Amino acid sequence: MLKDSPKAVLLLSGGLDSTTVLAIAKAAGYHCYALSFDYGQRHGFELEAAAVIAVQASVVAHKTIQLDLGSIGGSALTDASIDVPQAGQSQPVSEGIPVTYVPARNTVFLSLALAWAEVLEAQDIFIGVNAVDYSGYPDCRPEFIEAFASMANLATRAGVEGRQVTIHTPLIAMSKAEIIEVGSALGVDYGLTISCYVADDAGRACGRCDACQLRRGGFEQAGISDPTHYLS
Repeated sequence: MLKDSPKAVLLLSGGLDSTTVLAIAKAAGYHCYALSFDYGQRHGFELEAAAVIAVQASVVAHKTIQLDLGSIGGSALTDASIDVPQAGQSQPVSEGIPVTYVPARNTVFLSLALAWAEVLEAQDIFIGVNAVDYSGYPDCRPEFIEAFASMANLATRAGVEGRQVTIHTPLIAMSKAEIIEVGSALGVDYGLTISCYVADDAGRACGRCDACQLRRGGFEQAGISDPTHYLS
């Protein structure tokens, strides 16, 4: 990679999507600065995965910021009193926002990514939002990303001084199978990633939550062997 390659802040959860985005950003020639969040999520094993993935990808730096979104609650991913839906129990999008939606999560995450980008004088932020498989999440829609980018360029010194920030969402219109195909072509080791909402302490996936079902179906549709360790 050339010394004058652009810098990019990349949100890295340790999951399939964000790991694919990291591979895409690196292939595009960016110096990648990975940002993860310990926000009180049930599936904390993903942070261990993110740390391993960041090292393997030779990112320039990897930060993990602690947030207490669990104290706010309102999501099955942060509130133990709300059950994570299992296979056959998923809530149709037409009936409202899924219980696995974490209130304002991507707004908070992108805001902190924007702050780090300003410090780094980076003009590019990558996030693995997807509007195809997760169409029930309001903060995964193109309209949200466009609105955030407009705000970012109004509310920052960089934006006022003409150094416009771009929010990259390379996966936003892809199916899970397409994402896996792209990542596999770039050499992503999906065995390192974790998608399950309720993975155990060893990182084994439940095989029944929405995230597991989407992941498993994506590998099947792509015709690529699924390296995930499922409990069921």
